[in-house]
Amino acid sequence: MKLDEILSSLFLMGHDIDPRPDHLILGTGKRANGGTVEVVGIADGEALGIEGVLPLARRVLDIVATGGKTPILVIVDTQGQLMSRRDEMLGLNEYLAHLAKCLLLASRSGHATVGLNYGKAVAGAFLATALATDVLVALPDAEPAVMDLPSMARVTKLPQEKLEALSKTTPVFAPGLDSMTKVGAIAQVWDPAKPLDVQFEATLATIPAHDVRDALGAERGGRLLAAGIARRVADQAGEDRRA
Repeated sequence: MKLDEILSSLFLMGHDIDPRPDHLILGTGKRANGGTVEVVGIADGEALGIEGVLPLARRVLDIVATGGKTPILVIVDTQGQLMSRRDEMLGLNEYLAHLAKCLLLASRSGHATVGLNYGKAVAGAFLATALATDVLVALPDAEPAVMDLPSMARVTKLPQEKLEALSKTTPVFAPGLDSMTKVGAIAQVWDPAKPLDVQFEATLATIPAHDVRDALGAERGGRLLAAGIARRVADQAGEDRRA
């Protein structure tokens, strides 16, 4: 689906989100129940650099400052963080971390946050936007990847052929929608043949009180150890505090 089709299906009552030359998504959508949804994100596969991060973070902070509990929808189609020497030297990683923290602040301030990946979603830009929300959903043609296999080979110093073999049996080594769903990063894959507004409202109604991605990964067979290790760490921390 294209962005305009997604917005039309999400907000049957209308929205004020228009195409921008910087490919950012900023605006408000109307819900069928009379409420609103604040929408931020990045479109058209654009890379996310400092000039893109700052308006998104500012908008999220403005939403928090106004109070209330208006949900925030983070729509993402990005090739990743902007690979420019200028942005790297200015500390793009810190800017991306700031955006992720703003979304966490919004969540803790009572604004349910939902990420929607409809195209590409790669690397640091993926982590700071869609994966920084309470719940991440996707459309069937989404292409999420924290890191592709050639990049993973360079970082781990493992042969790409070995990683390709591992990716066939171990989802954590495989980019893509299916693998991200198995490891629990993507909670749901929406059906584009059905109204997206209904699916969005259902997602909002079932946002968990805490992060359950590790448990989802265990249930789906994609991350067999993370949930158990997290419980052991939490239990040990509790014992240390009581000691």
